[in-house]
Amino acid sequence: MSEQAKVQRALTGRVVSDKMDKTVSVLIERRVKHPLYGKIIRRSKKYLAHDEANQAKVGDTVEITESRPISRHKSWVVTRVVQVAQVI
Repeated sequence: MSEQAKVQRALTGRVVSDKMDKTVSVLIERRVKHPLYGKIIRRSKKYLAHDEANQAKVGDTVEITESRPISRHKSWVVTRVVQVAQVI
């Protein structure tokens, strides 16, 4: 019996809230073609992701991966900060 490694989904998005402890809210935007009219439109969804070190801040671009359920709404983990937000 050979065990297959489970493929974890990875998404890249922008942190929109870091007010919770060890949790960030990540906005994932994707572009899809409208089925009837053909226009490219943006669809977005927010995911709660576990951030153990509280390193991600609002505006940062982060990569999140799927994991086991950590709480009722949280089953994603921040794996790395891709780009730090610029402070003006």
